[in-house]
Amino acid sequence: MKRKINCETARNFSVLTALEKLGYFPNRTTEKEAWFLSPFRSETQASFKVSLTRNRWYDHGMGIGGNVIDLVSRILKCTVKEALEFLNNEISHFSFQQQPIILQRTTGIIITKVQEIKHPALIRYLQSRSIPLSIAKLYCKEVWYTHKTKTYFAIGLKNDLGGWELRNKILKNSSSPKTFTHINQGHSQLIILEGMFDLMSLAVMSNVLLNTSDILILNSIAFIKDVEQYITNYTTVRLYLDKDNTGQNISQYLTKKFKHIKDQSASYKHYKDLNELLRYETKMDRR
Repeated sequence: MKRKINCETARNFSVLTALEKLGYFPNRTTEKEAWFLSPFRSETQASFKVSLTRNRWYDHGMGIGGNVIDLVSRILKCTVKEALEFLNNEISHFSFQQQPIILQRTTGIIITKVQEIKHPALIRYLQSRSIPLSIAKLYCKEVWYTHKTKTYFAIGLKNDLGGWELRNKILKNSSSPKTFTHINQGHSQLIILEGMFDLMSLAVMSNVLLNTSDILILNSIAFIKDVEQYITNYTTVRLYLDKDNTGQNISQYLTKKFKHIKDQSASYKHYKDLNELLRYETKMDRR
C-alpha cells in the first residue's frame, strides 16, 4: 500500500516536479538553479527562482519564497491538507480553476441523471457564452448530481475515465475520476484545447477543422504530461491554450519539445481564450 505523504516528507518533494504538475516550466536552467516566469503575476522576464540544491523557491518580484507546500498552497489557493493531497497524486479531489462556488471534494458528487441539454437556465448560459444549443449538444450533456444532500445541474463534458467536467453560470466543478477527454475520429491531425468552452467555441468558428481532426481537451493543466504520449501519434498538432502565463508556458514547452506542434494562440492574441474572442465577434455582429 502506498504510504501517504505528510508535512515532513512533503518537504522533500521536488519543487520542479510540483511546478511541472501545475503546468509551469523553466525558461532557463543551470546546474544549481531553474528560473521561471512567476506563477503569481504577469511578467516577461523570469524572476522566479528554484534552488535545485536546497529544493526551495523564491519570487524576486514579490520578495516571497518557501518550500513545496507553501508553493502549492499559494498557487492553488488551498489548505495545507489539500496541498498534501495534490503532492500525494490525489489531484482528482478538486478543480484547479478558481470557482465562484467551491464544492469541497469532487468525490462527494453523485451523478443522478444524464440527458440532452434542455434546461432553460443552461440554454441561457450557453447563449451568454455565444454557444448555439445545437453545437453544445454535439459534445455535452445536461448532468444532474447531488452533493451534501443538495441537487445541482450543469453542462457536462465526459472524460476518458467516465468522470464529468461540470459547468453552469455560477460554478465550475468536476466529478471523479478526473482526466482529459480524447475524441478519436481517426485523423492524422490533433487539436489540443484547455476546456469544454474552447471546444464548443472552435466548433462555432471552424467546425470543418474539428470534423477533420482528432480532439484532446485537457480539462486541467495538470494532465499535460499525461497527454504527451498521444502527440507523437499525429503528423500535425494544433495548440489552442489560454493566453495567460500558464497557457503560454505550456505552449512554449510543447512547441520546443515537439517540432510538429503549431501554437495557434496568435489567432486570438488580444483575448484570453477562444470563447472570449467568439463572444466579442458575436457582439460585433449584432451591432
